[in-house]
Amino acid sequence: MFLAIVEGTLVATKKDPSMNGRKLLLVRPQLVDEKDPTKFRPGQNTIVAVDSVGCGEGEMVLFCQGSSARLAGGMKDSPVDAVIIGIVDSVDVFGKQIFSAKA
Repeated sequence: MFLAIVEGTLVATKKDPSMNGRKLLLVRPQLVDEKDPTKFRPGQNTIVAVDSVGCGEGEMVLFCQGSSARLAGGMKDSPVDAVIIGIVDSVDVFGKQIFSAKA
């Protein structure tokens, strides 16, 4: 599982029929900064992920990739590689909160 920030949406009118009705989001992975573990640094890539929890732009989310993504509800027969499986409330590193959705 990985952390990411939702940066945008993606619309594809022509796609595999099993993907009809699925919300596609652009997410950027977030990594705990090695030099300063009290903050995140953004990953260099963006990933297209299927939203299974109803999240939105700007939220921090938990997502999985690969064969684990197809284990999310309703994804077994879909050609997906990344699925958002949770909306993050808070993150603590070394006993210090470095993210809060309430902030």
